[in-house]
Amino acid sequence: MNPNPGLKYKKQENRYAKLVFSDEFENEGSPDDQKWHHQVIPPNNGSWHNDELQHYTNRTENSFVSDGILKIKAIKEEYSYNGSKKGYTSARLNTKFAFTYGRVEVRAKLPSMPGTWPAIWTLGANVNETGNYFGDQYGSVGWPLCGEIDIMEHVGRDVGTVQAALHTPSSFGATVNKGTTSIATTTTDFHVYSVEWTEEKVEFSVDGSTYYSYNPATKNSDTWPFDKDFFLILNIAMGGTLGGDVDGNFSSSTMEVD
Repeated sequence: MNPNPGLKYKKQENRYAKLVFSDEFENEGSPDDQKWHHQVIPPNNGSWHNDELQHYTNRTENSFVSDGILKIKAIKEEYSYNGSKKGYTSARLNTKFAFTYGRVEVRAKLPSMPGTWPAIWTLGANVNETGNYFGDQYGSVGWPLCGEIDIMEHVGRDVGTVQAALHTPSSFGATVNKGTTSIATTTTDFHVYSVEWTEEKVEFSVDGSTYYSYNPATKNSDTWPFDKDFFLILNIAMGGTLGGDVDGNFSSSTMEVD
């Protein structure tokens, strides 16, 4: 993220890197609809995948900008969408910008209660998921053929453990391509979660400290679907296969992006 809009060049590995997308969340209210798409249509017969418990909405109750910070808020409430009722709401924001290779940095403070599952991640822009912004303009394939790069995942029952993962046709779901790191203050302080994505490798770091790198010896369509455009996603899921049981005292919890 860059506090100075426009172009920014920096020396990096003997190359010049150019800032091509940023949001400093300077406008109050709804997230900038020139940059962000709310994905709200459940793709799995009225639900989301991974046995998640929420509906995603485009309401300002679930996503809004205040004092220079984007807030994604999961709320315990009954909410119906197209005849499907869920007990929680949240938001899933996709960038209207797709890119191949580069560095992504997101400065965030995470929710803490058991059952919360915040994530900063990417999908191949050719994914055929219902309600995605790009439609089939980049192609149309299922998951995991599209590829997935999880820059940051955190679950509220294990505060302080952050995971990065990659999902490919050769390893997906309970993928072997993952790494973890411990940060005691994930829910009380902001940290910079980053990925460096090149033609050779995908490398993950927190506050500039690298903790996992993916660089398969053989790169083909099964191990390396990371040679095409991807888009960025910010969301909080509730429960599900990774989030687990929701705390009985849960009422709401927020991920903040500065």
